[in-house]
Amino acid sequence: MSNLKDIEPQDVFHWFYELNQIPRCSGNEKRISDFLVSFAKERNLEVYQDEIYNVIIKKQASEGYETSAPVIIQGHMDMVCISGEGSNHDFTKDPIEMIVEGDIMRANNTTLGGDDGIAVAYGLSILDSKTLKHPPIELLITTNEETGMDGALSLTNKHLSGKILLNIDSEEEGIFLVSCAGGANKITTFKIEKEEKKEKGLEIIVSGLKGGHSGMEIIKQRANAIKLLGRILGQCNEEFNIRLSGIAGGTKHNAIPGDARAVISTNDTKGVTGYIENLAKDLKEEYRVEDSGLSVEVKEAQVEEVYAKGLSDDIIDYILMVPDGVQYMSKDIQGLVQTSLNNAIIEEADGHVQITASVRSASSSSLREILDILTVIARRTNAVTDERNSYPAWQYDKDSKIREKAVKVYEEMFGKEPQVTAIHAGLECGVLKEILPETDMISFGPNLYDVHTEKEHLSISSVQRVWAFLIKLIEELK
Repeated sequence: MSNLKDIEPQDVFHWFYELNQIPRCSGNEKRISDFLVSFAKERNLEVYQDEIYNVIIKKQASEGYETSAPVIIQGHMDMVCISGEGSNHDFTKDPIEMIVEGDIMRANNTTLGGDDGIAVAYGLSILDSKTLKHPPIELLITTNEETGMDGALSLTNKHLSGKILLNIDSEEEGIFLVSCAGGANKITTFKIEKEEKKEKGLEIIVSGLKGGHSGMEIIKQRANAIKLLGRILGQCNEEFNIRLSGIAGGTKHNAIPGDARAVISTNDTKGVTGYIENLAKDLKEEYRVEDSGLSVEVKEAQVEEVYAKGLSDDIIDYILMVPDGVQYMSKDIQGLVQTSLNNAIIEEADGHVQITASVRSASSSSLREILDILTVIARRTNAVTDERNSYPAWQYDKDSKIREKAVKVYEEMFGKEPQVTAIHAGLECGVLKEILPETDMISFGPNLYDVHTEKEHLSISSVQRVWAFLIKLIEELK
C-alpha cells in the first residue's frame, strides 16, 4: 500500500485499498461480491449471496450484547466509473490508483470509489475486529445502487432481522439524513431513419463542464451539456436549416453530463461555424460562475448519411423543449430541492436515438407531473417513452430513536450539534424501509467531494472521525 499503509484508521484504509483492487463498476459486481463472500467464510461468519450478488454477512454479538437487537450496517459495493480526458484506465481490469496529498485521498484521473467503498470498508473492519463492542451485526452490501438500486429492489426480509439500520452512503460529515427523494428514469426513444448524403459537415462539441451528481449538485445550477447542445442546434436549425447526422452525450443516468457532441450537415459550414462561435461567447458568459471551463468547439467533419429531416427536427425540438434542472424547491425545508430532472444521456442504440432523463422528487404527485410532461413532449415530437428504475422516497419518522441516539453521541463526542436534514437524491433507505417497515434508519458518512467525476476525493481526517463516531454509536446500542 506504499504511502497508504500508515494512514489511520489502518483497518479501514486497508480494506478500502483491497476493494479498490477489484473492478466494481455497476453491473460488474460478481468479483467484488465473491470477495466479500470469501472474506466471511475465512472468518466463519454466516453469509448469504443472492442471484444478483447482494451480500449479507452476520456476526454474533460481542460479550454483554447478546440480548441487544441486531444492527444492520448498509452500503453498496458498486461505483460510478468515470475517467478524465487523457486517462487510459480500463475499469474492467485495472485497480484504482489511490493517491494521498495531505488530508486528501484521490484517484489518478478517475473516480475514487469512496462512494460507497468507504461504507464497505467500515463494515469489513467491524466484522474483522476482535475487540470492538457491538450488538449482533448484519452487514448488508447491495449491488447496482448507482444504476437504479436494482440490488436493494430485489431484496426481501428473509435474511434480515435488524431493528436499526445505519446507512453509510452520505457525503457530508456532521449531517444526518432522515429522509430522501424518490424517483424514476424516463427513456425517450426516436426510431432512426437515415438518408445517404455525402458531403462536408461540422462536428459540434460541448465540453469542459463540471457535471457532478444529479441529486446532490443539481441545486448548483451547473450547465447540462446535452441541453446546451440542444440550444445551439435549435438556433442553428432556425437560421440554417441543418440536419443531424449523429448525436451523443453523457455517460450515467445520475451524473449531470459534462460533454455532448453532434455531427450536422449544412450547405453553409462557414456561416454555421461563425454563428456557433458567437453563440459560444454568450453561453460562456451565462455560465461564467458555475462552469467557467465551458468549451464549444466546431470542427469540419465528413458526412456519409443524415437523419431524415422530420426526425432531425424532432430530436432537436425535443432537446430544446424538455425541462432540466431544479423544478420545485421544498416548502417544508429551506434550501432543499423538492423536484428536479437531469437529461443525462443521449445516444444511438439499436436503431434508435435514446434519451435518458433521471427525475427525482420527494413528492409522488410532483414526480408524476414531470414524468407526464416528458411523455407529452415526446408525443409531440413523434417519440415513445418508457419509465424504468423507479424507487420510493424515504419518509421522515418523527419518532426515530436512532436519530435521537446518533445526535446525542455526536454532541458528546464533538461538542456541537449535527445537522439533521433530508436529501434530494435517492438512498437505499427508501427501498429498504418498504421491506423492513419496523426498522429505524439513519444515513451518514464522511466528507466526499466531486463524486461521480474524475475529481472525486475524500478527507482522510473525516473518515477517521466518522469511524470513531460509528464504533461509539454501535457500542451505545446495547
